[in-house]
This record gives sequence, structure tokens and C-alpha cells, in this order.
Amino acid sequence: MEKFQLSLLFKIIGLGSASGLIYHDNTIFAIGDNSSFLYEYQMDNNKLERHPLAENSEENIAKSLKPDFEAITKYQDSLYLFGSGSTENRTIMVQVNAKTKEVVRSQDLTDLYLSMQSFGKIKSEDFNLEGAIYYGETWFLFNRGNGKTNKNVIFTIDGKNLATEFRMVSNEYKLPKIKGVRTSFTDAILVDDKIYFLATAENTDSTYDDGEILGSIIGRIDVKKMKIDYTKKITDTNKFEGITLFKKSEKEIEFLLCEDNDTEVLESNIFKLVISD
Repeated sequence: MEKFQLSLLFKIIGLGSASGLIYHDNTIFAIGDNSSFLYEYQMDNNKLERHPLAENSEENIAKSLKPDFEAITKYQDSLYLFGSGSTENRTIMVQVNAKTKEVVRSQDLTDLYLSMQSFGKIKSEDFNLEGAIYYGETWFLFNRGNGKTNKNVIFTIDGKNLATEFRMVSNEYKLPKIKGVRTSFTDAILVDDKIYFLATAENTDSTYDDGEILGSIIGRIDVKKMKIDYTKKITDTNKFEGITLFKKSEKEIEFLLCEDNDTEVLESNIFKLVISD
């Protein structure tokens, strides 16, 4: 995996601060970290629909009040959206039926998030969930190490109910630096037995306040060993916060990426990243 090509594919008008996306059947499901909607973008006709995740859903929610949905994953007919946990009001997980777009349930994961902080030895001010993977038996949840202690941690969690019954192990990673600033997890996806992850260098030591963007990398982790076997810087300027599989062949793999613009402008750039042997 030595060559890559990154290009802007299109813009989604009406979606701001994109923080995660799922590609399925020429449709993109996306979330924004300042919104309480699930967005559905049909690539064939450029149509965007909004599906409320709660009563009185809204966009451009004030920073202190927003649910901060930063991670989305899909398994079978369900989408799972996670709040970042970076403040006490950002601890909700919402399960949505991917066919009907109706909310199946909302769960408060405060107990899980507190257990993750304790088990991973992460201070509350350094806890910031930014990626999620689920494949029916096990969850992988990714803490973004953009706090003072740079705690980039993957939690592997098994259990019947994430709110009340779970078991976990954790693995901490020292990710590469860009211009002297440590990169930190921003999203991940499972392809076969490999985790492909994004990480961004942001010149801040706060999980709450934004900083200067210095670039992003893509990396790969072997699930069986939970060891990083590849990293590559893909941009000096973009803050990529979402990754989803687009196409895969024997020699190439294509991803769609979304960019968090950290503004109130309701438009999001969708990029295509092609990696080849």
C-alpha cells in the first residue's frame, strides 16, 4: 500500500460539520456534530433528506448543548450513532432502522463511558469518542487523543447491552506527528480483518476547543494482532472526520471521506481516497 490519490468528489449542501458517514447502495448516511438529524444523501439524484433523532431536532445547536454525534456505524439493518462523551450531555447512543429511518432506541451510555475512562486510564477532560465499528459480536470504540495526554485508545467491547452488561479490553496507540503535533483518531472502518482509521493533527490540547488543522493521515490495523501495520499522510490542510468503504478490488481500495469544517455553514465536502498496491 504505497500509492494514494485524494480528490474532491462532490459537495452536500444542507449538511454542516460532517463528522461521520456510511455508504450503502449509492446512498450516504451522514451525521454532523452540531445537529440532531440523520442525513440521507442519494447520490443518483443529489437529494438530501433529514431524519430527526429526537423531538425538536435542530441544526447548528449551540456548542454547550449539542449531542455531539461523532461516530456512526452500520450492522445489518441498523445504524448506530454515538455522542462523543466529551461533556456530560454527550453520552447518548441512538439506534436507527436503516430502511425506515425511524429511531429504534436511544440509550444513555454514561456508565459505559465512565468505565472506559477508568479502564483506559483516561481523564474525563481527555475522553472524546470519535469512531465506532460493530460487526454483530464485538464493538470497537475509538478515543481521540486530542487532550493533553494524547490518549489514542481503541476499546474492544463485548456484551449484550452496552448500557448495563459489557466486557472490554483496551489498546493504546502512539500515532505519528505532523509538524510536531501528534495525530489523533477521528474515525475508522472495518474491511475484512483490517481496521482502516483516520487521524488528524489539530493544534490544541482540548477535546472541546478547536485548533489549527495541520493535516490528516490514514492508517491500518490488523484486527488479530491489534498492531498498526501502515500509516500515510494524505493531506496538510484537511480535518477528515469520517471514512466509509466505497469500492474494493484486488489491487485497489476506495474510500469516501467527509470533512468537518468547524463552521456553521451548511455544506460538506465529500472526498474520494484511492489506495493501491
